[in-house]
Amino acid sequence: MDNINENLEQQAQAIFKSWFVDFEPFGGITPDDWQNISVYNLADYINGAAFKKSEYGDFGLPIIKIAELKNGITDSTQYCCIDKDDKYYIDDRDILFSWSGNPDTSIDTFLWSSGKAILNQHTFRVVSKYDAPAFTYFLLRYLKPQFSHIASNKQTTGLGHVTVADLKRLQFCSNEVAIIEFNSLVAPIFEKIFSTSKENQHLAALRDTLLPKLMSGELDVSEVKI
Repeated sequence: MDNINENLEQQAQAIFKSWFVDFEPFGGITPDDWQNISVYNLADYINGAAFKKSEYGDFGLPIIKIAELKNGITDSTQYCCIDKDDKYYIDDRDILFSWSGNPDTSIDTFLWSSGKAILNQHTFRVVSKYDAPAFTYFLLRYLKPQFSHIASNKQTTGLGHVTVADLKRLQFCSNEVAIIEFNSLVAPIFEKIFSTSKENQHLAALRDTLLPKLMSGELDVSEVKI
């Protein structure tokens, strides 16, 4: 299913480039009513929470760090046992931008699909100002090489970061009408990426539940016909 999402991502990026780089739907030229907008002004960027040792527990909501963004919730995931400010909570379909870490492996944009959780610092929850989440997601994914380059130029001890100032400097040419139209065009791809990720998690959980029972003999499949 990872291959399915990779193919969907490639399709969306090809459409994005056609619209906002090559301007193919507009005769190959920038429309007169488009203007440069900073990437920062296209969305709200809400940083995750810092946690004290006393806030960790064996129950509560999972704390989402870069490891969870890459691998989902695992046995190594930590949990928060107290209430935090509402702005730190995330849920399905939230767009998360990891802005600090290894420039090649950690600076990236993710579509969250593991349910309600609490976001750790060094990652933004990104909320579109135009109610255009699919556009916002694919824009940030398209800009990944630039984000990695920015972070590489600020590396200390192998880590780099992308700041609010960097987001303000990055310019993107469009207007609200085009953003909303593009969002409508690629929203089905955005939703398919989410649903495929969700299904993949369900299958992985089913595997993790059944495999130990198969190995121990608790689950007898000797009479199952293949």
